Amino acid sequence: MRALLAIAAALLLWEGFVRVTALPPYLLPGPLSVGTALWESRAELAPAAMLTAWETVLGLALGATLGIATAAAMVAFPRLGRALSPALVVSQTIPVFALAPILTLWLGFGMAPKVAMVVLIVFVPVTQALYDGLMSPPAAQMDVVRTMGAGRWAELRHLRFPAALPRLASGLRLGAIYAPVGAVIGEWVGGARGLGALMIQANGRMKTDLMFAALIVVVAMSLTIYTIVDRTLARMLERRGF
Repeated sequence: MRALLAIAAALLLWEGFVRVTALPPYLLPGPLSVGTALWESRAELAPAAMLTAWETVLGLALGATLGIATAAAMVAFPRLGRALSPALVVSQTIPVFALAPILTLWLGFGMAPKVAMVVLIVFVPVTQALYDGLMSPPAAQMDVVRTMGAGRWAELRHLRFPAALPRLASGLRLGAIYAPVGAVIGEWVGGARGLGALMIQANGRMKTDLMFAALIVVVAMSLTIYTIVDRTLARMLERRGF
């Protein structure tokens, strides 16, 4: 209820500001104009949202899978872990916008570069979070496992991975938050369809109300994906006793 009241108050202030200042609609449309554009352009927004959501979900699944496999390999093979850890840190210094044109050049203008953008954004937080969790299991449990003569893979499967589940969940939640950003950026740079491309097209036509409508759909889609991931992870952790 508090959140709904806060949103309603913000919308009222927004509408009041637009009316008092008499700003032209192409600079800042009011929420009523945005709501009208959202309804009137629903036939255009719906397929764009479906495409962007599919790119986001596919990239999130691939990025998470690749990140989990990489973190497990880094722990199983310490030399690989020492080699990749600095690379993961350096990769975070590369602006995402700088990668989008390169991926479009390499992969074309279809879905592939957008999914690849999402994979790159999701991969690092999942890998780093899981790797940190795998490297910090309880010391007493590590002593027991090693005393019993468990091998490296048995240690990873039965001790390290279960203990690292909360860290993995944190990485997946971050990935779910950032994943739609990658899809939209990819569509901005080299896409003819999707919400990002629709926003660019609306900007070229000076239809700012449609841009805001597309942005609202992006936010709603992002919150939906995050909520699904968060609820699923919460149930999994609860079953594990966390």
